[in-house]
Amino acid sequence: MEYGIQLPVQSQSTIYAEPWEAGAGPADLVEIARTADRAGFAYVACCDHVAVPRRLAPAMSTVWYDPVATLAHLAAVTERVRLLSHVAVVGLRHPLLTAKQYATVDHLSGGRLILGVGAGHVPEEFAALGVDFRHRGAVLDECLDALRAALGPEEFPEHHGKFYDFEGLGQRPRPAQERIPLWVGGSSPAAVRRAALKGDGWLPQGDPRDLLPAQIEHIRRLRAEAGVEGPLTIGAITEPLYVGTPRWPVGRRTITGPPDALAESLRAYRAMGVDQIQVRFRSRSRAELTDQMAAFGADVATDL
Repeated sequence: MEYGIQLPVQSQSTIYAEPWEAGAGPADLVEIARTADRAGFAYVACCDHVAVPRRLAPAMSTVWYDPVATLAHLAAVTERVRLLSHVAVVGLRHPLLTAKQYATVDHLSGGRLILGVGAGHVPEEFAALGVDFRHRGAVLDECLDALRAALGPEEFPEHHGKFYDFEGLGQRPRPAQERIPLWVGGSSPAAVRRAALKGDGWLPQGDPRDLLPAQIEHIRRLRAEAGVEGPLTIGAITEPLYVGTPRWPVGRRTITGPPDALAESLRAYRAMGVDQIQVRFRSRSRAELTDQMAAFGADVATDL
């Protein structure tokens, strides 16, 4: 079972950001990404919001790094870790623009991109960019089809749909990968169905452990009924983690203890049919976070 991490610093929602992140910056992101690279993490992930309305800023903050710029920057300072947008709100942009940006990231990184996509949830953001919020689900469905074409091998991709129509327009460089994985984020019925029928992977929105088996079974049933074949990478976001015995309050939901205890707890995800887990560590500083990541890679992940 693979493991990845949503990077700190680049998004600072009060739901998950640690206090030290408010004063952190590019150097911290680079060191954390390099630690992930060394510690065997499958991917580092970056979120996407163009603009946060004032009414949501106290909870969400307005710190949301651009995923394309951030992942490209981190590609240059890492060697093997993959680069995941978790998630890109692709309906905010024309698919040819999205394809140009992410194909370039894949090309520059030597084929390390995973394009995670989602429908979005902030009406004001859509309104400011002139996109219809009410139809975002239908737009995302078509975006997936358009992106399949635009990120494929053809220099002149073609797509004809309700919202987007293009042909005879060339884009190079092409992606380094023959097929860029498209992972679909979200846990609503529409998002789960979208992941099952159109995705290469599913990124749930923090579903509790006890709800995951039913969701996974539902996805498998949808694919079987539709005759969809091929692999689908099932993901999960774990509870907060702390390797060892913390000497500060890490919260009652945090899983703590020696490496073998953490590994035993996390193996339950594999038993459910999960292929990759996204982990997040409680920390009071960048140094504590990178120490936690290194300990996880060396002492916990080997037993997953």
